[in-house]
Amino acid sequence: MCPPRSTQVVALRELRSQPEGRERSGSVTDFVGRRRELKELREDIARTGLDTLSGRKAKAPRARVLLVAGRPGSGRTALAEAFVREVAADYPDGVLKVRLTTPGGETVATERAIRTLLEGLGEATPPGAAEDELSSALRAALTGRRTILLVDDAADPYQVDALLPDTPECLVVITAEGPLTGIPDVRPCTLGGLDTPSGVQMLAQRIGDTRITVDPCAAESLAEECGGQPAALALVGGWLTAHPKAAVADVAKQLHEMPPGTSGPLARAFRLVYESLPQPAQRTLRLLPLAPAGIVDSHTASALAGCSVAAAQSTLEDFAGMGLVRHASDGLFLLPGCLTPLIQALLETKERTAEVQLARARMLERTVRLLHSCRVMAETGEGAEGPRLHGPEKLEGLPRALRFPDRRAAATWLDTRLPALSAAASLAVADGGLDTLARRLIAALVRALAEHRGTAAAAPELYGLHRLVLDVAERRSLHREQAAALLNLADLDAETGRTQEALERYRAALDAGRAANDPYATGRAMESVGGAYQELADWHRAADWFGRALAQALARGERADEARLYGRLGNVHTYAGRYGDALRSWRTAAAGYRKLADVPGQAKALSEMARIQEYAGRPEESLHTCREAVELARRAKDLRLQAALQVRLADTLDRLGDPAAARLHRSAADRLLGDDPAACEIRSGSD
Repeated sequence: MCPPRSTQVVALRELRSQPEGRERSGSVTDFVGRRRELKELREDIARTGLDTLSGRKAKAPRARVLLVAGRPGSGRTALAEAFVREVAADYPDGVLKVRLTTPGGETVATERAIRTLLEGLGEATPPGAAEDELSSALRAALTGRRTILLVDDAADPYQVDALLPDTPECLVVITAEGPLTGIPDVRPCTLGGLDTPSGVQMLAQRIGDTRITVDPCAAESLAEECGGQPAALALVGGWLTAHPKAAVADVAKQLHEMPPGTSGPLARAFRLVYESLPQPAQRTLRLLPLAPAGIVDSHTASALAGCSVAAAQSTLEDFAGMGLVRHASDGLFLLPGCLTPLIQALLETKERTAEVQLARARMLERTVRLLHSCRVMAETGEGAEGPRLHGPEKLEGLPRALRFPDRRAAATWLDTRLPALSAAASLAVADGGLDTLARRLIAALVRALAEHRGTAAAAPELYGLHRLVLDVAERRSLHREQAAALLNLADLDAETGRTQEALERYRAALDAGRAANDPYATGRAMESVGGAYQELADWHRAADWFGRALAQALARGERADEARLYGRLGNVHTYAGRYGDALRSWRTAAAGYRKLADVPGQAKALSEMARIQEYAGRPEESLHTCREAVELARRAKDLRLQAALQVRLADTLDRLGDPAAARLHRSAADRLLGDDPAACEIRSGSD
C-alpha cells in the first residue's frame, strides 16, 4: 500500500520502511534464500536485448525491464526489494516505488500511478492532465537520471508501458502474478516455493532457534506443509510465536489434517491463525477489507468494529505479530494483498449486509470527524486577514481521542492518510447508498487539504475530489452541487491552460445553476464563460457574456458584482480597441466602487481609465486621471499601485515634453519599491 503520497524516491536504507506492496512479514533483514533468482536478475541487467516496446521501434534504447512473477504470497515483492538493495549502488538517483493493484484486487488508475511517481520526483503535476501528458512529463523527469523504478503488482502491460523511461540509464523491476505479454525482451523470473532449508531458516527467524533445534525434522515437515510459501510460513511462525508452548510437530500435523475443502498452504495457515483468535478479534479481522486501500490504523479498526481506540490498537498489534497485517510508519498497518481474498470471503459469509453497511458508515463518519479536527488545527496563528480562530475552541464536542496535539501532527496525519482518504471518498461514491456521508467526507477532505496545503498545492487532489462530487450530484440530480463541482473543475482547467475544456464545463454549470434556480451559480457561470472567451481572444462573445452577468447583477442590486463586471467589460473593450466603450465602462466601475467606499477598487478603476485615455491619444486627460488615482492609491496604502501609477505619470510627462517632471515621478516609484524592476511591471501601455 501507499506511503504518504503512495510513491517515494527512496534510498537503499529506506526500503525497509516502505509500506507499499510488501508481500511478506518482518523487516528486510528477514529475507532468506532465492540466491539463484537473484543471480539470474543480475545477469539479465547486462543481457543484450531488443530496443522495442509493444511493437514500436524505439528512437533510443529503453530502460532495462526485469520481471519477477509469482502468485500472491510467493515473496515476489520481497525478492524484488532484495534485488534492488543489491544493485542500488549503481543507481545513485534513488528508487521510485509504486503499486498498481490494491489489496482488494482493483487496478490502480495509470494516471494516478504516474502522478504519484512525479510527486516522488518533486515534479509538479497539473490537475486534470491527461495520461499521455503525464507520461511524457515522467519520461522527461527521468531523463539523465540513474533511477530504479520498482513497479509492484502490475496487472497488465498497458499499465507498465506508460511508466517506462526512455533512458537506458534507468532500471525497471516489475512484480506480477504472471508473464506480461506485450513487453518484449522480458524474461520472467518465476518463483516457486522456498527450498526446505530456507523455509526452516525463515521459521527460525520468527520463533527462535531453540524450537527448531529440538525437532529439526518437524521443522522441515512444517516448511513442506507450507509449500515453502513465505506468506504461509510467516503466518505459521506468527502463530507459534503467540503460542510458545506449542510444539512444531503438532502444528505441522494440524495443517496436514485440515479438511480437504481448505485448499492451498496459505489458506490452511490462515485458517490455523484465524480460528485461534477470540471472537471479537475474528470479527475485527473480517471487517478489515472495508478499510480503504488496505490501510488501517487504530481509528479505522475502532470505527469498523465498534470498539475503543485503545482496544483496536492492541488488536492490530496482535495481528501484526501473527502476520495478519504489517506494520508501516506512523501508526499505520497494511492488509496484505495475498490475505485479502481469504478475509473478504469470511466477511461475505459471516457478516450480514446491514452490519457491513453500518460498519462502513461508522468508519466514514469517524473519518469526517477526524478531517474536521485536522482542518481546525490548521486554523491557528496569523493569517493574511489577521489572527485566526484558535483551533481547540472549535473542537468542543469532539472526544479527546479525535483531537490532534498541534498543527504539525494534523498535517502529518493528513499526509500519511491521504491515499486512504482519497480511496475512502472514491469507495463511498461508488457505494451509492452512502451519498450523504460521501458528500460530507469529500467536503471535509477538500477543506482540510486547502487549509493545510493551500488551494494551488492541493489542486491535483482537489480535481479528483470535485469529480467525485460531480458523480454524486449527477446521480442524485442535485443541480446546485452539480453546478458548484463543474465551476470548481472548470476553474482548475482554466488555471492549467485547458481553456476550451473550461468553457464547456462553465456552460454545463450554467445549465445546472438554472435548473437549481441558483442566481449565484448562474451569475458566476456567465461571468466565467465570458472570461473563457476573453482568454480565447473572442472579444465579441466575451463582452456579450459579461453583459449577461451584469444584467443579472443589476436586476438583483448586487453592487459589488456590478462594479467588478463593468471593469471586466472595460478590459474586453480595451482589447478590442473600443476605447470609448472601455472608458464608459471603467468610469461606471469607478463610480460604483466610490459608492461602495472601496478606495482600492476605485483607484484601480481610475488607473485603467488613465491607461485607456493614453491609448486614445488624450495624454492631458490621462495625466489628470492618473494623479487622482495616485491619491486614492496612497489612501488605500497600495504601494505597488502607487509605484505603477508614478511610472505611468512619468511616461505621460515624457510624451508631453516634460522630462524633468518625469524623472521626479520615476524617482518616487523607486523610493516606493526600491530598484527592483519586477516591482514596477505595470507601465503605461501594459495590460
